[in-house]
This record gives sequence, structure tokens and C-alpha cells, in this order.
Amino acid sequence: MNIILLSGGSGKRLWPLSNDIRSKQFIKLFRNEDGEYESMVQRVYHQIRKVDSEASVTIATSLSQVSAIHNQLGDGVGISVEPCRRDTFPAIVLATAFLHDHEKVDENEAVIVCPVDPFVDDSYFEALKKLGELAERGDANLVLMGIEPTEPSEKYGYIIPKTKDVVSDVDTFKEKPDEATAAEYIKQGALWNGGVFAYKLKYVLDKAHELIDFTDYYDLYSRYEDLKKISFDYAVVEKEDSIRVMRYAGKWVDLGTWNALTEEMGENVIGKAMMNDSCENVHVVNELDVPVLCMGLKDVIVSASPEGILVSDKAQSSSIKPFVDKISQQIMFAEKSWGSFHVLDVEDESMTIKVSLKPKEHMNYHSHDYRDEVWTVISGSGRTVVDGMEQLVRPGDVITMQRGCRHTIIADTPMEVIEVQLGQEINVHDKKKYSFDFDKYV
Repeated sequence: MNIILLSGGSGKRLWPLSNDIRSKQFIKLFRNEDGEYESMVQRVYHQIRKVDSEASVTIATSLSQVSAIHNQLGDGVGISVEPCRRDTFPAIVLATAFLHDHEKVDENEAVIVCPVDPFVDDSYFEALKKLGELAERGDANLVLMGIEPTEPSEKYGYIIPKTKDVVSDVDTFKEKPDEATAAEYIKQGALWNGGVFAYKLKYVLDKAHELIDFTDYYDLYSRYEDLKKISFDYAVVEKEDSIRVMRYAGKWVDLGTWNALTEEMGENVIGKAMMNDSCENVHVVNELDVPVLCMGLKDVIVSASPEGILVSDKAQSSSIKPFVDKISQQIMFAEKSWGSFHVLDVEDESMTIKVSLKPKEHMNYHSHDYRDEVWTVISGSGRTVVDGMEQLVRPGDVITMQRGCRHTIIADTPMEVIEVQLGQEINVHDKKKYSFDFDKYV
């Protein structure tokens, strides 16, 4: 299988665990077979590998998510990076061109596109294989997955097939309706449109060349910022006559709200939390190192992270986005390819951060124009390089970097470092990266 996973958005409906960098698909809330917590993207990726160990997986995403993807999935997954957001048609075209021109996938092979974050069982991925086989067969230019609805939902568009067969030609598409209209669609045999479809690689490349002036992936990437924002549905799906839909009746849940998410969580408490016997249908997710106590609550979600604290009736929790949009603050936690950072304190001219590095990993060799930095090693061992000078470091060592000097840290073992940034202008854009031969250190 060639699978493109669409990974976008900031998932503000799962605030305070999600933010502009840490989207909902990277939050670790589900236990895997080893009893460890994993995220939605890890869960989906492992399910794909379980069904097809040879599957080619490419994640179409923004630059801000690349570090988190490498942190959680390693370097084996393909990544098609959007230079900026341009909706689903440009994103899918870019990822398809990436497969053809960078990964050398034959234009007659099938490609399956699906969101990165549905909560599904293994039957979903078996269905994806069948979807790809239908596309490869060439009976239709596009083959969609239509999900058997469990309720008349206003959250999805609908596909109305011509017949009740497992695979049918498509009669029509319907936009997201109100609940009463959705119920009428379902009576007509309508299926949810979950944004899952398959095609031969050549089909989308040909469509792209009709609508966009470009030569190959590299040329498309260079002019991506100038592309028109348009969805794949509007640009391709709704204009295609040779299109079929395959029914899927297995488990498929969109975990876009706290209410939906808690229904699939395997436990009521994650992190430090207690609740008394009078609590009913209460879930707590606590990422802070302080205890949370709940008493006498019913149908409530409590979520705490360095970004903030949410206490909400579950039914009301789906309406938090307008309130979260008004919140403007420093990103307090993020996963990087080399580890993670956690902001401990923010002042007018200083910021204190706890940095965790994975073994054999390192930061970029970089400098800052407007701030000084001080590193204090609190655990683990490794090496720092400051303006070309290497130094072995261990717990208790302090390294000072003046603004302008080039520096990096390389972990030999898991390391934790307290980083203090000092300056009148502290922001993420004050960073210059330099080439460096890390091979001789790791």
C-alpha cells in the first residue's frame, strides 16, 4: 500500500493539551499492547504496519509538525512538508508528486489518502487495502470509502450511492446538513464522507497539471505559496464522473472533541488524579506534576497541562474553540526530533526551560542574535560544542553562550538540561542554523 496520511490543524477543541505546535494527533492518551501511552498518529501508524508491514507511509503536514512526527515515529516515515497551508487539493498534489518524483513510485500504482487521526480497529486498514486494490483495477478514477453512519450527524458531508451494494457508483454528494436533513439522507442510504479515497498516482498528477503550471515535485514546492487555496473535494471529487464508493461498517470515530475522546479512553484517569465514589462519568487527564482531586462531579472532563486547565461539562466541551481562540500565550510544551522542551517560567527578559534529549540525539548547531543562554546539566551525560570547542558535560556542569556564538549539545545518554534564556527580545525566530558534521559525534 501507498498511504498518504493528512496531518493538519492545531486541534484547539482539545485544549489545553493541544496547541499551535502540538496538534491533537500527537497527544499520548491510549495504551498500546505494551501498556505504554501512545498518540493517535502512533496508533494509526502501528495499525498500518500490523496489516501491511511493507506499506509505504507518507505524512502530508506542515513544517511545525515535522519534529513531533520524527520524535514519535522515527525517521522511517516519509514526510511531505507543506511550505504553507493551501487546503487539501494542493497538499494532496504535493504529496502525490513527492511519491512520484522523490520516492520514485510508479504512476500506475494506487495511492490511498486518509486523515491521520481516526479512532479505528484493524478492519479499517483491511478496508483501505481493498480500496487501493479497487483503484489499481482501474474501474473508476476515484474510489471513496463511505462510512455507515451511526447517527444523523451534522459534522460530516454525505455520499449517496446509486445502489446498496458494497461497491457502488456515486449518485451525488451532500454538504454538511442539519440533523433533520442528515436523517433524511440516511433514509436514502447515504454514507458519511470521512475524507478517505484512493486513485492511481497518474490520475491526480494529470488533474494537477490541468489546474497548476508546474513541472515536477521540486518545482511545485518552490511555487507552493502562490497556489490557490481549494479543497480536494471542490477541485476534483465533485467534478469527477468516474467515481465509486465502497461501504465500510467497522469502527470509525472522529476524536475531535473531549466528549468523543473520553468515550474511547481506556481509563478515567491519566496522570496524578483522584476522585471520590460520588463521581460519575468523570475523566481526568493531568500532565502537571501536581495532584488533581475531583469530588461529586458528573459528566465532566478535567484536563490540565502547562498551557492551562479545563474543567467542563462533557456536552459543553465541544464548544470551547471560540474561547480558546482568544487565548494568546507562549507555547509551553513541544516535542522535537531530538526530544522535548517544557517551559517552566516566563519573565519580561528571561525564559526558563527544561530540555529533555534522547540518547544519541542533538540540537542543531545554531546561534541567537538577541539573547544569551545558560545550560545547566541536571541528568545524563554528553557533549557541548560552543564556537567549535567541544566539552564533555555531566550533571552539575554549567555552559554559558553569549549572543552570536554558535552552539549545540549532543546527548550520549538520556539528558535533562535547564536552559535559561536572557534578553530583551526572546522569540522562536531568533535562531540561525549552521551546517555541522555530527557523524563524528554520534
